[in-house]
Amino acid sequence: MNQSALLRPDWTPATIALMILGFMVFWPLGLAMLAYIIFGDRLRGFKRDVNQATDGFFASCRRSNGRHRPHFSTGNVAFDDWRKAEIDRIEEERRKLDEMREEFDAYMRELRRAKDQEEFDRFMRDRKNAKRDDNGPVAEYQTP
Repeated sequence: MNQSALLRPDWTPATIALMILGFMVFWPLGLAMLAYIIFGDRLRGFKRDVNQATDGFFASCRRSNGRHRPHFSTGNVAFDDWRKAEIDRIEEERRKLDEMREEFDAYMRELRRAKDQEEFDRFMRDRKNAKRDDNGPVAEYQTP
């Protein structure tokens, strides 16, 4: 960072003038400028710490792959075995539900396609019949 900059977190004439102007215009601006003067040197370290914390949090989310499975042991082997069996059973049920949802989505897509095809066929049939009756352009499509 260029330490000879006009606006830096220090008690320079420019920062003092901006702080006073900020208090005169709208007091939160002056307060923000005062906070920048006092705590501005710590902002770089604060930003680095926040970035490291969020990176660690999101990295742990990526590692878990969207599944929340506790990896701790209670110390009771029977309970831990039961819990693992229940979690496995629930995951199997979820897998079945996901498969059923995919099948239903495919069924609905096919149903929509069939309905669209039926409506299109009806339109083409009506259009063809109207042309045959009029021996010319269809009356519905003529402009006045």
